[in-house]
Amino acid sequence: MILKIAFAQLLSGHTLQEQLEIGREACIAAKNKGADIILFPEMWSDGYYIPQDKKALEALAISADNPFVIAFKDMAKSLEIAIAFTFLEKHDPKPLNSVILFDRRGDKKLNYSKVHTCEFDLEKMLSPGDDFYVTELETAKGSIKVGSMICFDREFPESARILMLKGAELILAPNACPMEINRLSALRTRAYENMLAIATCNYPEGQPDCNGRSTLFDGVAWLRDEHGVRDMCVFEAPSDAGIYIAELDVDMLREYRQNEIMGAKYRRPDRYNALTNN
Repeated sequence: MILKIAFAQLLSGHTLQEQLEIGREACIAAKNKGADIILFPEMWSDGYYIPQDKKALEALAISADNPFVIAFKDMAKSLEIAIAFTFLEKHDPKPLNSVILFDRRGDKKLNYSKVHTCEFDLEKMLSPGDDFYVTELETAKGSIKVGSMICFDREFPESARILMLKGAELILAPNACPMEINRLSALRTRAYENMLAIATCNYPEGQPDCNGRSTLFDGVAWLRDEHGVRDMCVFEAPSDAGIYIAELDVDMLREYRQNEIMGAKYRRPDRYNALTNN
């Protein structure tokens, strides 16, 4: 099974309606390019704008049943494409940085909120999410187990590890920051140590503090019938805005996971008490 993943590496608009229209065009373009899944950058509903005034922030937050959200649900069904879109989610006491994944029938399969919020910066205004989730996503090509982590989550090995332990084969990772060698290396490491694929969608250059370079790491570090190692980064976008398509060979990943040694195979959780006690 070869899944086509679209990255909506786009500049944001200035209103919720503009975000909806740009998003709609992106979904149509992704479908026309043959994508099975389209992924948006972090907090698409307002272009990752986080006012430090509580009332201003709450005015931007929307609920999961807002017409903006329902519009993406309807697009997923009408276009028959899975859509992972992101938004500032209304929540008490503080809003959440969230992603919702709709399948090609418009059914909500995942609603994840960023666990590792950047409390040292603007995201001190947000509440952290409460857990990591994995779902079975059915596409026209077949099913795949999908989880999500958002931006700063990638810096914590526990994020991807928990998703792997829950069965994830693919992690969808919305992003809003400069992607440079160290952050890209963190994504590579999470894919390598867990034998899973990670698709990261960033805003392009021109969006404040962002530079594109959306990526797909497929999690396959070597093949038994080929000499040497391979580059797990099977796609890296340029800095420019655009709808980019990357292909994930799910069958190759599954065979690799079955035969190789990383992931959960040789863990010793009984020796990891320091992780759970601190």
